[in-house]
Amino acid sequence: MNVLNIHERDLDADPGAVGALIDSLASDRDRLWPSACWPAMRLDRPLGVGALGGHGPISYLVEEFRPGHMVKFRFTGPRGFDGYHWLEVIPTAAHGTRLRHTLRMRVFGLALLSWPLVIRHLHDAFVEDALALAQASLGIPAVVCPWSRWVRFLRWVMSGGR
Repeated sequence: MNVLNIHERDLDADPGAVGALIDSLASDRDRLWPSACWPAMRLDRPLGVGALGGHGPISYLVEEFRPGHMVKFRFTGPRGFDGYHWLEVIPTAAHGTRLRHTLRMRVFGLALLSWPLVIRHLHDAFVEDALALAQASLGIPAVVCPWSRWVRFLRWVMSGGR
C-alpha cells in the first residue's frame, strides 16, 4: 500500500525563524518536537546527514538536511515501512511561511495493519501537536487539534493504562 500523508500550517513568521525550528530538532533547545506529550526524537549526533535515531518504535536516518529549509528522514524501522518523511519551510506569497510535514512510504507485511489501525492515528495527532508547538514557539496563538477518542485509547494502551 502506498501512503502519502501531508500536514501543513501557514505561519505569520519569517522563513528564517521557521527554519530555525527545524534546525533545533533533537537538540537541548528543540522548539518543534512536542516531547512533553510524545516520545522524544533522539539522534546519535547533532542533526545532519547520516545521523541515526528515531522516536518510540520508529527509526530513521537523516538522508538530507538543508539548514533553515528542510530535513528528510529515511525510515529504517519498523519493518514494513519503506519510505521517507520530511519537514520543509515554504515561503508564501503573503509574506508568511508554510511549515509542511510530508510522509511518503510504501507499507507491507504487518504494517499493512499497523499503519491504518494504529500508527496513522498517532502520527496525525503527533504532527498536529508539533505544528501547534511551532506556532507557540514563534509567539503565534497555537491552533490545537484535540486528540480523538481512538488516539487517547491507543495512548492509554501503549502506556500500560497510565
